[in-house]
Amino acid sequence: MAASNSTVKLINDKVIFVQVLVILFLCINLLLIMTFFTKEFFYSTMRYILFAVTLMSDSLLLVMSDLLLILSYFYFTIQMWLCIIIYMVLSLYTFVTPLTLTAMTLERYVAICLPLRHGELCSTRNTLHCNLIILSFSSVPCIVLLSTFFASVTHGSYTQGRVCSVEIFIFHMWQGHLRSAINQFYFLIMCITIVLSYVKIMRVAKAASGEDKKSSWKGLRTVGLHAFQLLLCLIQMWCPIIESAVLQINFMLFIIVRYFNYITFTLAPRCLSPLIYGLRDEMFFHALKKLAVCGLYRKQ
Repeated sequence: MAASNSTVKLINDKVIFVQVLVILFLCINLLLIMTFFTKEFFYSTMRYILFAVTLMSDSLLLVMSDLLLILSYFYFTIQMWLCIIIYMVLSLYTFVTPLTLTAMTLERYVAICLPLRHGELCSTRNTLHCNLIILSFSSVPCIVLLSTFFASVTHGSYTQGRVCSVEIFIFHMWQGHLRSAINQFYFLIMCITIVLSYVKIMRVAKAASGEDKKSSWKGLRTVGLHAFQLLLCLIQMWCPIIESAVLQINFMLFIIVRYFNYITFTLAPRCLSPLIYGLRDEMFFHALKKLAVCGLYRKQ
């Protein structure tokens, strides 16, 4: 009995820890989003617009994934149609962030390797088109999985109460394999894009001199951070495969692995955006500091 109570307490502590992290990240993201709208330069420049997209995407993903975590933990059942909506949002924005990071890497590549065409290729209009393309590609995995789900269930299933999770949409083994194949395809394409951009920028950085060399190496470090953040996001796509294998071995081990994956590959990548642009970008950092100081001064 004591062992059972300690296990429940341990799980409770973990859930509380997640709530603290989510609230902290949401507050930081909200501050950064407010900073984004303080200067016209930010919302007319491609890299800052894409940065704001990742902040909004991450914030929505944090809220929805945390909601799903709480529903699953307390075994709340909801109707299938509502679970489908939650899954659509989660699936869409799981892919929006890594695809946007890939686009930000390409923007850095254009800025450093093709500086004369940067204004043309990275205009506000092209940024809007880029965001639409990102949303379109992000919706493909969700559409594919839900299409196979709709073909496998009866009409009455949509009003049944279930504990919401992605596993309830997978009836056959081939559906899981298809989902895995799509995730790995996206993983491969984004990794190739990041690596090629990194190699090109490195060549330019070695060949540059003076201020150009400093700018190129700074861009190279930014791409490196993007690569690390993107790696964490992309490993998240492999988590369902690992969790499914662990579930066949031991259920308690499955709970531990799922919790670790959520902290490491869902929450952690979402806290790196503030580090990369909120603190490293000089112009954005000054605007952030000014907003924080003005807010403190008004409060006093």
